[in-house]
Amino acid sequence: MTLELLAMLLMIFVLAIFLGVELISKVPSILHTPLMSGSNAISGITVVGALVASGEGHNMLSTLLGTAAVAFAMINVVGGYLVTNRMLAMFKKHEEKPQ
Repeated sequence: MTLELLAMLLMIFVLAIFLGVELISKVPSILHTPLMSGSNAISGITVVGALVASGEGHNMLSTLLGTAAVAFAMINVVGGYLVTNRMLAMFKKHEEKPQ
């Protein structure tokens, strides 16, 4: 890999981080839950792709990387659903207990 290509990839990575932080910081809390549900759907697609990659069995490296991808994607999906559930619970009206 040439130095120019590495510098370009690093620049794209830094710009993606900056853009992601700027976009996420500007999302109002009322839109967080629908956006989180969308990202959970994308992570579900990632899980399916990772399962295919780990199940191909071409070599040991692809199996290990596919298994790691399945684990990380599932952590992302489960965490996303937990956060979404907590956000939805914040918007529910609490019943007052009679005294």
